[in-house]
Amino acid sequence: MSNKVIHVLYNDDDILMDAVKQTRAAHHHIEEVYTPFPVHGLDKAMGLAPTRIAIASFLYGLVGLSVAITMMNYMMIVDWPQDIGGKPSFSYIQNMPAFVPVMFEMTVFFAAHLMVITFYMRSKLWPFKEAENPDVRTTDDHFLMEVAAHGDVDQMVSFFQNTGAVEVKVIEEKH
Repeated sequence: MSNKVIHVLYNDDDILMDAVKQTRAAHHHIEEVYTPFPVHGLDKAMGLAPTRIAIASFLYGLVGLSVAITMMNYMMIVDWPQDIGGKPSFSYIQNMPAFVPVMFEMTVFFAAHLMVITFYMRSKLWPFKEAENPDVRTTDDHFLMEVAAHGDVDQMVSFFQNTGAVEVKVIEEKH
């Protein structure tokens, strides 16, 4: 197995999209694509599976709702029941309409914060992590497609030059 990758640079997102489609049609494996801004439809063009972060967000919201209900039941009914406006707090169900704003806020709080933590963990973005960007120009105005080199590398280089690339480099991958 070769440990070489081909870095293909483009200067336009439309050309990149066409190149990704051509690359997948030629059965080359795209390792990663680095872009200076989100490119709409790139994930589908690369054949990536849809994200499941929405499912995680829903589950995190349910956790937040459960925590809110448990917390308010314990604080307002069990631990320190209060007689507010002549209405004693003997049951959670009778007082639930007053607790709806707290339940909503805790649901949103848990969903948002746990979703961000999940995104960082899934993306392996840790504090003080060194950037993995292979070419500094991809933070400004260029798009880089990283493709695993296999077979005849010279033929692959000419293939990528014909896709509209402004630069094609064969790199020894570091692991």
